[in-house]
Amino acid sequence: MDRAQKEKVVEELGQIFESSGVVVVAHYEGMTVAQMQDLRAEMRAAGGSVRVAKNRLAKIALEGKPCESIGQLLTGMTVLAYSEDPVAAAKVADAYAKKNDKFAILGGAMGDTALDPAGVKAVAAMPSREELIAQIVSCIGAPASSIAGAIGAPASNIAGILSTLEEREAA
Repeated sequence: MDRAQKEKVVEELGQIFESSGVVVVAHYEGMTVAQMQDLRAEMRAAGGSVRVAKNRLAKIALEGKPCESIGQLLTGMTVLAYSEDPVAAAKVADAYAKKNDKFAILGGAMGDTALDPAGVKAVAAMPSREELIAQIVSCIGAPASSIAGAIGAPASNIAGILSTLEEREAA
C-alpha cells in the first residue's frame, strides 16, 4: 500500500469515527471468511457496517476525534463495527459474539464516551431508534383513543336508556 492509499484509508476511517453513532472494536482471530461474511451481512441488514483496517492507520485516523479513547483497544486482529444508529452495531456485535466464540468484543465508543465490553452489552440492550419511535407513537395515540372512547360512551349509554324506555312503553 503506497502513501496515497494509506492517506485515503485514514480519511475514510476518520469519516467513520466522526459520523458513527457507535463504534465497536472486537477481535476476530480464527474466524473463517464465511463467518466474516455472515457478520457483514447481519450488520448490513441492521444498517451498520464492518471494517477491517490496519491498527496503525486507525490510530492515526482517531487523532482529534471524539472517540479517540478507543485507540488503546486497537491491538492484534481487530475489526470495527459501526453504525449511525447508536444501538444497531452494538446489538449485532453482541448477538454475533454470543453465537461465535472467536468474535470477542473489546469495547467501543459512543460519541466521546468510551465503552468497555459491559458497556457495549448495555448499549445493545437499549431499544433501537425504530423501537423508540414506535413506543412514542403508541404513547401519543393511547390518550387519543381513550378520549374517543370516553366521548362515544355517553352517546351509547343514552341510546341504551332510550331503547329501554321504548320497550317499557310498548309493554
